[in-house]
Amino acid sequence: MKRRRTRQKKIFVSDCEGPISKNDNAYELTEHFIPKGGFFFAQVSKYDDVQADIVRRPGYRAGDTLRLILPFMKACGVTNEKIRKFSAENILLVPGVRETLHFIRNLMPSFIVSTSYEQYIYALCSVIDFLCENVYCTKLDIDQYRVGKDEVERLRQLREEITAMSMIEIPEGADSLNDISEKDQKTIRRLDEIFWKEIAEMDSGEMLENVNPVGGFEKARAVKDITEKTESRLCNVMYVGDSITDVEPFRLVREEGGLTVSFNGNRYAVREAEVAVLSSNTIATSILAYVFRRFSRTRVVKLVQEWSYSALKRLQVPVSLQRSLVASYPKSLPQVELITSANKERLMKESSAFRKTVRGEAIGKLG
Repeated sequence: MKRRRTRQKKIFVSDCEGPISKNDNAYELTEHFIPKGGFFFAQVSKYDDVQADIVRRPGYRAGDTLRLILPFMKACGVTNEKIRKFSAENILLVPGVRETLHFIRNLMPSFIVSTSYEQYIYALCSVIDFLCENVYCTKLDIDQYRVGKDEVERLRQLREEITAMSMIEIPEGADSLNDISEKDQKTIRRLDEIFWKEIAEMDSGEMLENVNPVGGFEKARAVKDITEKTESRLCNVMYVGDSITDVEPFRLVREEGGLTVSFNGNRYAVREAEVAVLSSNTIATSILAYVFRRFSRTRVVKLVQEWSYSALKRLQVPVSLQRSLVASYPKSLPQVELITSANKERLMKESSAFRKTVRGEAIGKLG
């Protein structure tokens, strides 16, 4: 007697900052607690992009900015409680996300995989009523580290040196350090010395060793762990992301036949995803998740190619979703496109520009 094949679970996995919230919590913390922190964070973030996407430094992951800034945050008196309090008081959700996550959780197991610090993520989970046990994020106990007065002073000097540097510029299509200006190469070499020689030898350098941001390969590893825990497969995963930290999970899920969606993504996200969503509201995520759960990735692709109200009706998308869509977009549908070699460059520019209108110029420019 033949065994009946059991249908494996579809799984929804989303990055947090971008698809769920408008925040870049680490940027906001740095801007708030560190003098000239906005520029400082942006410079370190550019350095992060270079290390992860161009140099491909061994052992380096996209999102390691979150450990590089920690010695400077510690030197400015940042504590666990200060991070928790500031994070809880400054959560900004993407419109519609509470309804979207509630709807999708009733469809299939749902998870958040985020590079963000745990203090921010747990505060956000309380706001959106999301299970903390279904979250992967960066563990941080900054209170356990001790930094002496001399080291605090040296970190202040290094911080001022970094903020005095001109901002690193990464040309479109850059594939090696040779594609970057000599001036910026000099800046990158100096940052190498600061982080991997000077700070590495300080007491605060322990944070560079011990804190493990969930970005890049760590996000991909989290997605694998989720499929194992749910006894499913990567082809059953819908992954939503928006930045360089999502490149590795995008590649993993896409190569295994799952669905990858860039939600207001930057150029790194659009480059690796299959579907691009440009929207100020999460209703499109709800619709794509519904079609993916009820039918398949192939049907989602067909819907995106035909993206229209008539296509939604043919697929019997719930009337409640259609009404929410009309309420949010009374004149025309949000932009949802299949990413192809023919439109990728255009979508990278359009999505990056739209991202800034949703999250603000400063955060929108970050990798």
